[in-house]
Amino acid sequence: MNLNWFKKLGPGLLFAGAAIGVSHLVQSTRSGADFGFGLLWALLIIHLVKYPFFQFGPRYATATGESLLDGYKKLGKPVLIAYFIVTFATMFTIQAAVTIVTAGLAANLFGITTNPVIWSIIITIICFLLLIIGKYKLLDSLMKIIIVTLTLSTIIAVSVALFKNQNPISITQILPKGSVEIGFLIAFLGWMPAPLDVSVWQSLWAVEKQKETGTEFDTKQSIFDFNIGFITTLFLGVCFVSLGALVMFNSGETFSGSAITFSQQLINLYTNNLGENMRVFIGIAAFTTMFSTTITTLDASPRAMSKTFDLLTVKSYKNIYWFWISFLAIGTISILVFFMSEMGSLIKIATILSFLTAPFFAILNFVLISSKHTPKKWHPSVKMKVLSLVGILFLIGFSIWYLTIL
Repeated sequence: MNLNWFKKLGPGLLFAGAAIGVSHLVQSTRSGADFGFGLLWALLIIHLVKYPFFQFGPRYATATGESLLDGYKKLGKPVLIAYFIVTFATMFTIQAAVTIVTAGLAANLFGITTNPVIWSIIITIICFLLLIIGKYKLLDSLMKIIIVTLTLSTIIAVSVALFKNQNPISITQILPKGSVEIGFLIAFLGWMPAPLDVSVWQSLWAVEKQKETGTEFDTKQSIFDFNIGFITTLFLGVCFVSLGALVMFNSGETFSGSAITFSQQLINLYTNNLGENMRVFIGIAAFTTMFSTTITTLDASPRAMSKTFDLLTVKSYKNIYWFWISFLAIGTISILVFFMSEMGSLIKIATILSFLTAPFFAILNFVLISSKHTPKKWHPSVKMKVLSLVGILFLIGFSIWYLTIL
């Protein structure tokens, strides 16, 4: 069997690694637990709506040989400044949210200590060293292993859940009502499959992939690579909703805001319903889900901030990536010292911020990919343009709706 196509994959799997995290393990599982299969419509629509804007990242990068950030600068320096401010305002909260969930799972799976802050420090240091020593090449190789492991362990868990399920399955779709349910829906959509600024990360990874391999930019291959990662995120999103619906729906369980307690509840609920022998598969699925997000976000935000700073100052700084990754790591740990018992609130803040900034990135990516800065050959098709415009209206409409019910 020829595995060359698999070796060529890279940024698309990094997208999957960044996307399949809190949105899947926490939000998708909670969606299934609270609404059964009733929010599958939201899962599918948000993937469709966000698809063009994510895809424009690697499309632009490989069509032009530069990142979306270079393109944003061509649209005007104020655009790049706005990106810098938005990213700076959200990156610490997002990193803290994914790290504390990973820490909670590590504490339950590996023991040693139940202090989530200590585990957060350990995980952050491990990720930091992997990225500094191995750089993009190690991240690229590591993500292939993680995504395959995650997919297989999740499929096994869902298969057992379906086999053991004795209750009738309802696929009646539900429209949430009331401020609490609507607030959850917005948070669910905010990070599903990922915040739209991940498109910027995608473009940076696509450029880095070409540097590592030393090959010419291949836009078709890049879009194929992205589609593999995107389909994986959608498939696993459905899997985690299914696990929540099959294992937790009508269980009467109330989830804790504490990272340690939440992780324990999650693993125990699965093992109690699927059997103790499934603990290893649930544990692997849950931990790899969160570790992949933690390491990719720890790489991506500093990479994006480094590039933005270089472009804004019209100067290249040799150790700027070191500065930003250290700054993010220290800032993340600092936040967790104060918010370690409020994981739920932390995640809600991060997801809602991501949702409210989505129209900004959607409009920027659409304008850039349709502009003179992108070769005509790689402009979006009429269908893609229509889908993009519908997506922009959807994201703006949902943001306005949410702000009116606050």
